[in-house]
Amino acid sequence: MVEQKFHWDTIYRQKRPGEVSWYQPYLNGSLKLLANAGLQPNSRVIDVGGGASTLVDDLLGRGIRDITVLDISDQALTAAKGRLGERADGVNWMEADILQVELPAGRYDIWHDRALFHFLTNPADRRRYIETMSGALKPNGQLIIATFSTQGPSRCSGLEVIRYSPETLQAELGDRFKRVESVEEEHQTPFHTIQKFIYARFEKI
Repeated sequence: MVEQKFHWDTIYRQKRPGEVSWYQPYLNGSLKLLANAGLQPNSRVIDVGGGASTLVDDLLGRGIRDITVLDISDQALTAAKGRLGERADGVNWMEADILQVELPAGRYDIWHDRALFHFLTNPADRRRYIETMSGALKPNGQLIIATFSTQGPSRCSGLEVIRYSPETLQAELGDRFKRVESVEEEHQTPFHTIQKFIYARFEKI
């Protein structure tokens, strides 16, 4: 959506990546679940809403050879490419809206999403996301998703969000996915406030 792209491009024009509330120098929660998911150098990983996140740095550092970073904001992707320098050439960068993009069927072993899904307040948008994600994951593929928990903020970056528990995430995903594990995290923002997240790993059935 044009308005969504404008919103996120504006944020990344006005702030450096380390100045946004969701910034983490290392995504320890994600990295732990990725390891539990069986991450290997030949794993095909897509980071949806990855933007300027540092996850791609750590994936490259672990020798992952097939990484896709998808984000609606070219400003966010440009920031990540600039940080990585020549290493950015080893990443598939995809500027796209997750609600409109067509991804190859059964392409990915692991789908990672930290803090995109909770912005989908429209039920039809959530269904579209889940259809796209389910189609792009291979059988028994792993979904790692992080959202604001039920004790998290109700708004972020000027937008409303939906807060989740592991059970409501499972209900949203439906019976095509089985929850394997979940954990809560208290994220300290660059402004020294606390945001409560839930991280969960699901397996595609």
